[in-house]
Amino acid sequence: MTVPPPLALYIHIPWCERKCPYCDFNSHEQFDIAVEEPYVTALFNDLDQQLAWVDNRHVNSIFFGGGTPSLFSARAIDRILQGISKRLSLSDSCEITLESNPGSAEANKYQAYRQSGVNRLSIGVQSFNDKQLSRLGRVHSGQEARGAIAMAQRAGFKRLNVDLIFGLPEQRVQQALADLTLALDLGIDHLSWYQLTIERNTAFWSAPPSLPASDLIDQMQRQAEHLLNKHGLKQYEISAWSSDGEASVHNLNYWRFGDYLAIGAGAHGKVTNSSGAHRFKRTRMPQHYLEQFAAPVENAIPPIFHRVPDADIPSEFMMNALRLKNGVETPLYEAMTGLPLLTIASQWEALQRKGLMISRRDRLATTQTGYRFLDDVIEAFV
Repeated sequence: MTVPPPLALYIHIPWCERKCPYCDFNSHEQFDIAVEEPYVTALFNDLDQQLAWVDNRHVNSIFFGGGTPSLFSARAIDRILQGISKRLSLSDSCEITLESNPGSAEANKYQAYRQSGVNRLSIGVQSFNDKQLSRLGRVHSGQEARGAIAMAQRAGFKRLNVDLIFGLPEQRVQQALADLTLALDLGIDHLSWYQLTIERNTAFWSAPPSLPASDLIDQMQRQAEHLLNKHGLKQYEISAWSSDGEASVHNLNYWRFGDYLAIGAGAHGKVTNSSGAHRFKRTRMPQHYLEQFAAPVENAIPPIFHRVPDADIPSEFMMNALRLKNGVETPLYEAMTGLPLLTIASQWEALQRKGLMISRRDRLATTQTGYRFLDDVIEAFV
């Protein structure tokens, strides 16, 4: 590989006000403001340990994920961004996203976040229906969600994402569409539209709720697609829809097999050098993370990392790239993996014959049918 992949930075803030019963992310309750300052210090010590991987690259996007990053004070977010800018070169158009929940105490910080350099906000609405929000264990109301969106817009955020979940317990098709319609009416031009799934290590796994039948889920998906297209939002990834120019730079970097540094408890990263692609992760428990990075560490290579075997690179690349509705341009495969296109030629051609991938030599992408059965397509490359 002659040119290293584009570079992003992920920051994990692992605390939430309450753990939602469907959530299997690395998030923890009982956030104590006293831990904020030492956690920021730990983030910097963590980042310092990864700087050897930067290789003179600009950072094109920063993403504060969680957990609920907006539990942190505006001062802490500002300090983090200032510390990052001293350590890394940010591109002129660097996208800086912060995830937020709609509680009023968090929404009141939006103006300060904007002034600190956050230029994209992702609001975890999930639903505007109070009954459904209660079932999902959310701590905000539909009215608070609408208010948070209005606050974000007044704070000057031109780029907003709203998370919505469909296929909720006892949800009807029109209820799911009502959530979408309200978000669209509020001027949202990027939506993350997820189907509720029951994951291990969640409260819903132990006590599953009654979910809509598969035929209702199919109706929700089809009618939502029609509604979103009607409003000018196009699907660009499995669960992401946006108007022109509003796709998430950070998420596109994941799907296009870019590199990303990752700091914070439970954060996962990918970095590439002359010896290949490497993945690493940080310890999940916040207290362990704070202990590990309380002071600078004299070691440039992240712990708990491994080189991705060449044999696994094709499947990793295709698993990410094919999540994109339009796939990726063919040259990107060799550019990002350092491997010849020949390494996936037989699977690619077989899937074309089955009508699951498009018959074009300049693009790796599924057909409409292939996108519906994406898991089967990806399995062919494993």
